[in-house]
Amino acid sequence: MNLHDRYLNGEYKAVYNDIYKLKDQALNIEYKKEVEQVLIETFERVAFNLQIIYRELLNIGYAFNLDATVNFEKAIHKPLKDTELLLGQLDLAVQPFGFVPLSLKYFYRIVGGVNFVWNFEAKKQLMWDMADPIQVASLDSLVDEVMHEYWKEDIQLYVDDVNFGCAFLYLSADEFHKDNVSGGEAYAIEITKEKSIDARFMNEANQTTFVDYLRICFENCGFPGMSKETDDKNYQMFVDKIKPQLKMI
Repeated sequence: MNLHDRYLNGEYKAVYNDIYKLKDQALNIEYKKEVEQVLIETFERVAFNLQIIYRELLNIGYAFNLDATVNFEKAIHKPLKDTELLLGQLDLAVQPFGFVPLSLKYFYRIVGGVNFVWNFEAKKQLMWDMADPIQVASLDSLVDEVMHEYWKEDIQLYVDDVNFGCAFLYLSADEFHKDNVSGGEAYAIEITKEKSIDARFMNEANQTTFVDYLRICFENCGFPGMSKETDDKNYQMFVDKIKPQLKMI
């Protein structure tokens, strides 16, 4: 079986591990079509899962910003009409540092955007503390950031810093800021020096890749911070209802 067939057969992690082992060969003509099929299937599943979680959160009264007019504030939105144009602008902006991983590009092409952060203006009391709800910045907001006149200069400081040593794109607030308290460095995806399928998801507790971070999110129904043992009955009821409906990635 090829990579895509194996993925459909349930070898989710194994397939990605094999793709990572291929390194730049994964983009060669021999594997490119299979890898693209895996990415498409993966992010169609991501989009499906987010819709399932979103609808149930609405049902149980989760506080979203339902009046949001800008994409990065919306709980969930479909791919933007000018996605390819924006991705081109993003590629051009990061070119001095490297490449945008394909995993992020396919997220924007197929999923769009997600922001399950609690809306404190609607309700002051959190439903679940330190739940670290899934959030991935909208593509238009990300492009706005990298087009800022000082972005390259600021990122170069991180590249030169021995504690970082790479460029990156901020995608999400950290777990503390999401709970409206002082926190640390925002979560980010590494800009890789060579073309890549996926990359490190930085500053997040699991210290893994972007795809694996999404996998962990769905294992906890959109709230990776709840992976720690919890006795919250409402959360457990939510998980018991939602998790059987989600597709593995």
